[in-house]
Amino acid sequence: MIEIHTMTVDSARPYELAQWWSEALGWPLVDSEPGDDEVMLDRPDGPPHVLFIQVPEDKTIKNRLHFDVTGTDGATRDQEVERLVALGAKPYEDHRNPDGTGWVTLLDPEGNEFCVCRSEAERNA
Repeated sequence: MIEIHTMTVDSARPYELAQWWSEALGWPLVDSEPGDDEVMLDRPDGPPHVLFIQVPEDKTIKNRLHFDVTGTDGATRDQEVERLVALGAKPYEDHRNPDGTGWVTLLDPEGNEFCVCRSEAERNA
């Protein structure tokens, strides 16, 4: 058996992208500064962490792997979508259904897709 210790994201500007995800997730940056070519976000509860590494090429196709995020502390999916868009995410695809199910796909500042799903409270309601 194995466990995921770190998820790595290719990035043109790792520090800036890690800062954005730090704000989105509430996870702190680990010993990093502008211009670093590797920047780690430390998950407060332990692994998995997220590592942003600098690569020379731009993103050109759909992600083969992406994050699915949910609101915490009582925040709904729709509240999180609004918060993340206010932070700079861009709406990409809306898969919300009239019955409240579904998700919204957003793009982070470098164009990486991620999905905002219903919170646990919303799923249990």
